Amino acid sequence: MRSVLIAGSAVAVLVAAGAITYAVAGEGDDGGSAIPSADSADAGFARDMAVHHQQAVEMSYIVRDRTKDTDVRRLAYDIAQTQANQRGMLLGWLDLWGLPKVSADPPMTWMGMGDMASGKDGALMPGMATNTELKKLGTLNGKQAEIFYLQLMTDHHKGGIHMAEGCVAKCTVTVEKNLAQGMVDAQQSELTTMARMLKERGAAPRD
Repeated sequence: MRSVLIAGSAVAVLVAAGAITYAVAGEGDDGGSAIPSADSADAGFARDMAVHHQQAVEMSYIVRDRTKDTDVRRLAYDIAQTQANQRGMLLGWLDLWGLPKVSADPPMTWMGMGDMASGKDGALMPGMATNTELKKLGTLNGKQAEIFYLQLMTDHHKGGIHMAEGCVAKCTVTVEKNLAQGMVDAQQSELTTMARMLKERGAAPRD
């Protein structure tokens, strides 16, 4: 029964993703242009958040194999599935708009913050983990892995929320703005959950 419910949920997510993508494709049916430019906030957010989300998915799959804790594994699974689906939508919109998935400009240029992250050691945007931190996560087990993952993901969510708020303020495609606001709401809720989980493990978010 549980497998049926999970399968049904997965189908529902895919149907919703398809509906959102279709909505973006048809947003200009009133005669106005629905296709943003390559240097627009809409395109910049789609490109940057796709990269940001990919790292969250990677970290979540790493910790899934480093702990047997049900709560952490469930949280990691939810984050991985949600952000993988959202990443697919963002890249799909770039395809629909006929825009490149990469840019010569630094990340977050669309927010006027192209100098915010140096890209040193793989941390391309604020909140992203470094390559060294990802490698460290892959060496930890049990409680240590749980704490480090929750700390890394807390930083990651804070950076993601900041970018999503930027899209809410600057993007022009309504469905993309709505998705960005949904990211803000969901990740703020997860921040509260992760703070509680860290406290239960005698730890706290990093400063």
